[in-house]
Amino acid sequence: MRGSEELTEHPIPRIGLPPGEGRTLLDIGCNWGRWCMAATRAGYKVTGIDPSLGAAMAARRVARELGYDIHYVVGDGRWLPFARESFNVVHSYSVLQHFSKKDARLALSETSRVLTSNGLARIQMANRIGVRSLQHQAKRGFREPIMFEVRYWPITELRDAFETAIGPTIVSVDCFFGLGWQWVDMKYMQARHKPVLLASEALRQLSRMVPSLAQVADSVFCTARKHVV
Repeated sequence: MRGSEELTEHPIPRIGLPPGEGRTLLDIGCNWGRWCMAATRAGYKVTGIDPSLGAAMAARRVARELGYDIHYVVGDGRWLPFARESFNVVHSYSVLQHFSKKDARLALSETSRVLTSNGLARIQMANRIGVRSLQHQAKRGFREPIMFEVRYWPITELRDAFETAIGPTIVSVDCFFGLGWQWVDMKYMQARHKPVLLASEALRQLSRMVPSLAQVADSVFCTARKHVV
């Protein structure tokens, strides 16, 4: 898919959350703001955070073009610059999967800290035994990942990490045969990639009736409800 700066319109997916109704949402690692805008469309009052000043500036520019009131902050998901219980929802896509497991757990602890009691976290992660996940791991010789390489987690370890840091967790399908496939991107893809997205979307829809398919999805959402205190 082409970069966002080359597009004549902005491909914004559905965020897969209940209607916002004015509740607050933090998007960790927002980049150019795609998911922030998806959350705004769903009725949330959104703040995006990203370590890149350039990304935050690009996100702010796109939000202005679309007439969205979104607040952007330059910062790190492992040390969130917000007070306790600042947000009803925390969302993150294609970010924590690049962290070391130690740093990912730190980010989950921070997520819990800034969530309100009974707040919701919905965070995308990479599953160890997805078809493409296994291929990528084999390509690098199943060695320990370095720098910003993707970390592939077993589903059981993901659920344990989220439940320990936040609360009861459901693991559901994001996509198959890779990371980041979104239906809204179909029109921008090269022809050779479109059948893959079609197959991924068909399996994602099927997973609503067969939740166990999440065990072999490449990309999953971990949706955790913060313990009520």
